[in-house]
Amino acid sequence: MPRDDAPTTRQEWIAAFARVAGVGEPSAQDAKMLLELAGVAAHASERTAAPLACWVAARSGRSLEQLLADAKQVAPAAGGGAAGRDTAS
Repeated sequence: MPRDDAPTTRQEWIAAFARVAGVGEPSAQDAKMLLELAGVAAHASERTAAPLACWVAARSGRSLEQLLADAKQVAPAAGGGAAGRDTAS
């Protein structure tokens, strides 16, 4: 059961988390690009690659534009995504 004071939307949760972490909230454009980056990672590999890719992005100090381009380049090199892999082995 949700608490009355608990954030309920993605935006509210991110705003609260950013405050606690001592950083500003991502802009709407940054949020869009981060979600796209997470999507590239999740579709090119296991879904759990998405949050880890965002961690790598945050640690890199590089622009989201460059990181998204890099992720798109790595995706096909990593085997073409989960749909193209044989998971029965």
